Amino acid sequence: MANEAKVRARQLAERRGRRSEWLAALWLMLKGYRILSLRYRTPAGEIDIIARKGSLVAFIEVKTRSSERAAVDAVSGMAHRRIRSAADIWLSRQRNPSALSLRFDIMAMMPGRFPRHLPDAF
Repeated sequence: MANEAKVRARQLAERRGRRSEWLAALWLMLKGYRILSLRYRTPAGEIDIIARKGSLVAFIEVKTRSSERAAVDAVSGMAHRRIRSAADIWLSRQRNPSALSLRFDIMAMMPGRFPRHLPDAF
């Protein structure tokens, strides 16, 4: 029975994460970004959102937490390395990577509040 509860909790967390990523992407589009990829997967790891605005490419980690501080704190040093490694793989597949500016952002999703986009978070 306890195992079923863990599976159910994991499924709910996964569903909440997907919804948060979708809402974050919508928010970014309203801010003028073009979404290049949602849940970009590589052997090095996953990037929640890759968005572009002009020559700027933002690699965005989406975190749903009760506060902005908790969302930022949830992105560990290991997550930073994983996202940067995945971004390197994405970049290696682009035609003219030297023409792009890169940025690593966090999107804090908090219940009952507008999303908070934190550019250049790490």
